Amino acid sequence: MSKDYSAKTPSRRAADRPRPGRRTDRPRCPDRLDPVEPYEHTTRRRPWVVGVSGASGTPYAAAVVRGLLAAGEAVDLVVSRAARLTLLDETGIRFRDGHWQRDLASWLALGADGKEHFAVDEAALADVRHWAAGDLAAGPSSGSYPAKGMLIVPASTACVAGVALGLSKDLLQRVASVTLKERRPLIVAVRETPLSGQTLRQLVALDDAGAVVLPASPAFYAGATHIQDLVDFVAGRALDAAEVPHRLYRRWEGELGGASARGEG
Repeated sequence: MSKDYSAKTPSRRAADRPRPGRRTDRPRCPDRLDPVEPYEHTTRRRPWVVGVSGASGTPYAAAVVRGLLAAGEAVDLVVSRAARLTLLDETGIRFRDGHWQRDLASWLALGADGKEHFAVDEAALADVRHWAAGDLAAGPSSGSYPAKGMLIVPASTACVAGVALGLSKDLLQRVASVTLKERRPLIVAVRETPLSGQTLRQLVALDDAGAVVLPASPAFYAGATHIQDLVDFVAGRALDAAEVPHRLYRRWEGELGGASARGEG
């Protein structure tokens, strides 16, 4: 008896057969990609990050923040846990995450002598954003966050070591590392004396990495008549390094006797 092969369905070619473990429902690559959407040129917030470490010198940080706001700059603020203890000791202010606007307004209103000299209210802080020191998922922790740069004022030796070694143990150190790797300005206002050889080597490492090492060392040629003048000089030099305009101190103009003339006036 002869076999009838006409009723059989033709077998698929080997190339058409699904291979073991191979997905057959995967979509094919499109012949053409979607067109690139046009970019809308809008004014985007690009803040300066101000990091406050636990070194003595919280009036320096307050002067820098006031200077940035006076220049129309946006500010992202990171206050370390150690800095909150220093702030409490130097000003009596408890800096709390849940009430940071109120506490920051009280802080910025104080001069270096501990008295209220500046009119600051919460409305003036509309362009300030606060990030908790333990929030490693905060915006500035990523290089894609649109920050202009960072100022660490004041910078403790522990902070200097952490940034130089790339430890990123808290948000302040992480943002500093991001600032360096993104080649953005990093100003480190170290506030310590004397300095050990280890700290000096770490400061050199920061300089090699592109940071500006700015000791909190006030000068007297500007004619200081009040402790706030000395604080403003250091804050002004930090803003100079960030290329932020200000009028915090009298600049040297090449004429001797300017400081004494101001004192006599």
